[in-house]
Amino acid sequence: MTTFQRVEESLRLRPRVWLVTGAAGFIGSNLVERLLGLGQTVVGLDNFATGHPRNVRDVMESAGPEAAARFRFVEGDIRDPETCRQACEGVDYVLHQAALGSVPRSIRDPLATNATNVAGFLNVLAAASAARVRRFVYATSSSTYGDHPGMPKVEDAIGRPLSPYAVSKLTNELYAGVFQRTYGLETIGLRYFNVFGRRQDPDGPYAAVIPVWVGSLLRGEPCRINGDGETSRDFCYIDNILQANILAATVEDADATDQIYNVAFGGRTTLNELFCAIRDGLSRHHPHLADVRPAYGEFRAGDIRHSLADITKIRARLGYEPTHSVHDGLAATLDWYVAAQFGAEPAERLEEALASEPRS
Repeated sequence: MTTFQRVEESLRLRPRVWLVTGAAGFIGSNLVERLLGLGQTVVGLDNFATGHPRNVRDVMESAGPEAAARFRFVEGDIRDPETCRQACEGVDYVLHQAALGSVPRSIRDPLATNATNVAGFLNVLAAASAARVRRFVYATSSSTYGDHPGMPKVEDAIGRPLSPYAVSKLTNELYAGVFQRTYGLETIGLRYFNVFGRRQDPDGPYAAVIPVWVGSLLRGEPCRINGDGETSRDFCYIDNILQANILAATVEDADATDQIYNVAFGGRTTLNELFCAIRDGLSRHHPHLADVRPAYGEFRAGDIRHSLADITKIRARLGYEPTHSVHDGLAATLDWYVAAQFGAEPAERLEEALASEPRS
């Protein structure tokens, strides 16, 4: 039995109360779903700035009425201290996912990024401290490594941030450490590396690359690669992220807190390799996609060239062991997108939908 399996069994026997901020978002809704499946009581907080009501509905439908009765949703904004205070009442663990993501968004509007990712973060942190929650686990980002050239990325070696988004996440790490050392609130930061999976939004100007390319291919639209396609990332499937959050919240070793951990698979995939994997996976449902080629453009401002995580620390201290490789995660993700878009008979419905879509 793995460390995570033992933790899950313990939680089923002794349920806790959890607050998930950003509960209507991609990662947050998956956390809510997993926690409810483990018999936990969950409070979800979201203002729907980037999350979607449909994600909450999907979770409630999949969880069933008994589990849904253990869920309370608060529609509110982390920029409001009183909302944060109310959401933290009676909570054992906080899993803070709410943020304005995207490097390009932060470059275009640094004030909005700061208001949510820094001031909003501080509101939740202070509310959790006042409510005396057991632990505060929060999402930070691999963007904090900035221009540091080292590969793979090790937690204690960072460079200069390359975007306001990266600054906001680095500030979160500093504030969390101060709150543990000053106020005694146990905190753990999880540096996510390019998360993907079910419920990741394919629409909008700041959507992540995998859902964007999936949506473009299914609609018969061009897939754009920024740069030459040899930029690489450590793509991490959503189930690995869920494991890391739950392990971080429940680890019993006090020395494992007041720490930052990389959360990733620990492998590197270029954008060219990623495109081919997505195209080839979707071509199982519609063979004509096998011949599609991407369109190349300029490199994007604020992007780092390569990213690869060292996950030695999280393995040793939290017992984390990724269950899904990029290949495994993509297979599950593509099946989910096809089913979600076109129902239970993906091949036939995909054929029909693509035939009716305009081509570019």
